[in-house]
Formats: sequence, structure tokens, C-alpha cells
Amino acid sequence: MHLTIRARLTLLYFVVLAASFVAFFWICDFGFRRSIEITVNDASRSNVETVRRVIEGSLPRGLPKVQKELSELAGLWANGAIFEVAGPDGQWIFRPQRFQASQTPLPEAPASGMSFLTTNLQSLQYRIARERVIIAGNVFLIDAAVPTEPFDQALDGFRLIEKRFLPLLVVLASLLGYWLSGRALAPVNRIVESAASIGVQNLSRRLEVPRAMDELRRLTETLNAMLDRIESSVAHITQFTADASHDLRTPLALIRTNAELALRRPRRDDEYRETLVRILAAAEESTQLIEHLLTLARADAGASQLRFESADLSIVLRKVSQQARILALSKGLGFSEEIDAGPLPVSMDASAMERLLLALLDNAVKYTPQGSVSLRSYSCAGQAIVEVQDTGVGIAETDMPHIFDRFYRADQVRSREVRGSGLGLAIARWIAEMHKGAIEVESELGHGSVFRVDLPLLNSESHHPPVPERQKTAAGLAV
Repeated sequence: MHLTIRARLTLLYFVVLAASFVAFFWICDFGFRRSIEITVNDASRSNVETVRRVIEGSLPRGLPKVQKELSELAGLWANGAIFEVAGPDGQWIFRPQRFQASQTPLPEAPASGMSFLTTNLQSLQYRIARERVIIAGNVFLIDAAVPTEPFDQALDGFRLIEKRFLPLLVVLASLLGYWLSGRALAPVNRIVESAASIGVQNLSRRLEVPRAMDELRRLTETLNAMLDRIESSVAHITQFTADASHDLRTPLALIRTNAELALRRPRRDDEYRETLVRILAAAEESTQLIEHLLTLARADAGASQLRFESADLSIVLRKVSQQARILALSKGLGFSEEIDAGPLPVSMDASAMERLLLALLDNAVKYTPQGSVSLRSYSCAGQAIVEVQDTGVGIAETDMPHIFDRFYRADQVRSREVRGSGLGLAIARWIAEMHKGAIEVESELGHGSVFRVDLPLLNSESHHPPVPERQKTAAGLAV
């Protein structure tokens, strides 16, 4: 059953009210009956006491005087109250016609104390109090009856009111609940309408925040915060797409231009070879950019599967240092390594870790016009620490918060026409985070940079080599 919240609230309100009213009227009915019982019992008890006092006052003058006084007392009682009295010999010394005509014999009176019972006397219901009293050594049985008909009529009238008005009260209260639930949900409907009007074209629009400090205000603030995140993500995706398109346009244009120039007229074999080399270089650059984009896209979608296993980080460091040395020497730079002699056991994906370290080392070589690049590793406080240091151009303070952003490249580096996609450091940071690690950078413009990678060790052993005085480094604008 698919009901609206308003309908469900009204139905729940109806059920709760119906149960509440039924319970209320049942309690009232029980209380009414209990009150009637107490009232008639008190009246019967009081009548027994009155009869007893009359017998005590007239008994010294003989039973005939008692009978006369009882007859006079019976004439004084109103509202249908009656009584009967049996003498010491068990014979009735006073008994009205209503008692005599009753077809229902009364039960035996208790030896002591007062008992109460309800019975019919000539089709009328009475509440009777029975008690054996001892007066001047004589035992008398007194029955004092009070009619319950007036009370029963009042109870029946109350029950009739219940039957007539209970359904009406429940229906009216449910209609009121339906109206109140509509008023209560009106702000929700406004939120729904406002949210439905927000799309990609107007993501900057926000929901109106209610003044009341209630759940609706928290809901609206949460939705506005979600819209902030969505707007930021959409802007990020838009910028990402624009930057990717821009970076792909250049190598594709080079491929097309070289192919068109080669086809304009016949050329020698060496000229065709030179053209193919340029096309191949541009194609490799495009392939690398596309691979980076696919890596980040899979990472964003949570589809990138890294295979973690226990391995020695030092082995990976020695492997990438050989490749980094070739890169540095090809540019006329010095290269040094200081890899911890002991093992650095970490849980890692070896190929991904190689990619991270090569990205940092390649970045350091690219942005170091002259000088040297160094690779260093050690362990400290349960962390494996890898440092890539260079003597390159450094990073401006304003660029430091953005160097790990996708496609970000500082303006002063762009002016040097250093080619790169601006994705290498973004991928490196993602790989570090997937390994529960982090990347930090220290740099000063014109004085080089140090990129530091922290990874959790699988054991608590720490090797502490002497820490040399570091140069401030700057390898990191973007690969």
C-alpha cells in the first residue's frame, strides 16, 4: 500500500485517537459504575444504621413498640428505599410487601459484619445491605435496600452518549489531524518544489532556510550543503573535461599537421622517417594523457583495483632509482640515492608504487634546469618515509595548495614550456592515499623542493639514518 506521508500520519492519528477515546470512555464507564456501587453501598449502610438506632431506642418498650417505630420510619423514607427486620426468633417483625413478593430468596446473612448484594424485587433492581446486630442481648437481622434504577438510567444515558459521540469525535479529530499534517508538511512541499526546480543550469540556487530551529531547518541546511558539493563536483568535472580537451588537442593537432605536411608533396625517406618520429612522439604523449585520465576516472568511480601484498619497499626504490638515474643523466643532472639498508615492509601494489615514485622523480628532473636530484628512504615511528629532493625552480607559495590538483601547472613553469599533462601528481597522491599514506612538500621558489611520502610499515621497527641538512626543494609542479 503506497500512501503519502500525510495519509499515513492521518491514519496513525485516527488509530491513536480511536484507541485513546475508547480507553477514555471505558475508564469513565468503569469509574461511573464504581462510583454508583460506592454510593448505593454507603446509602444502604446508612439505612442499616438508622434502623439499628430505631430498634435500640424502642426495644426497651417491647416488640410492638419496635414494630410501630419501624412502620413510622418506613413512611418517612423516600426515593424507594425499603428495609426489613427479623426478630431474635427468626420471624419477621417488619417486612414490606416488595420483600414478601420477591421470588428470589436472599442468601444467608453472615454471622458478623455487613454484606452487600444486588437483586430484583418485583422487577426493580435493588442494592441490599445485610447485617446481624445484637441489641440488648437479642440478635436482629436487618436488610436495607436502595433502588439502583436511577443510577442505572444515568449509566445507560452515559453509554448512549458514548455510542453517539465517540465516532463523531474520532472523525472530527482525524479531519483536524489531516489539516494539521498538511500544515506541518507544507514546508516540506516547498522544499520539494524548490529542489525540483534546481538543475545543472542553476546549481548556484539554494533552498530557503526556515527560521525555526527544527528538523526542517536541518534538512534544508543538509540539502544546501549537498548542493554545494554537487556544484563543486560539476564545476570540477567541467573544468576537468575542458582541461583534458585542451591537452589532447595539442598532440592531435601535431599528428594531423605533420601528416598533412608529409602528404603535400613527395619527400625523401629520411624526411618521412622524421615526420613519423614526430607523429609517434605526439601519439605517445596522447596515449599517456589518456591513460592518466582513465586511471583517475576509475579511481573516481571506485573501480580501480589495486592488488595489495606484503613487499619490501626498498626493492621498489632500487628499481625506480635506476630509471631515474637515466632520466637525470640524459638532462645533465646529478643523481644520488640513499636507500635504507634494512627492509621496509609495507602492504602495497608494487606497480602502483613504482608509478608514484617515478612520477615524483620524473617531475623533479623536468623542473630542475641544472643541479641534482636525490632519492632517500628511512623509517621512523612506524612509517616508511621516502624523500625526493631536487635543486630546481621551486614552487611559489601561492601555488603550493594546488600542485596536487588535476591539470594544475604554475604560470612560471608554463612560461618555460615544460610539457606535461598536469595529472602526474594527482595520480601520485591518489596512489598514496590508497596505501593509507600521504604526500607532503616543502619548497621555496628558486631553491628547489622536497617531496615526502609517508607509508605505514607492517611492523614497528624503525631505522634512523643520520638526517643531513636538507636543501629546500621544488620538484613538484606537475608531471
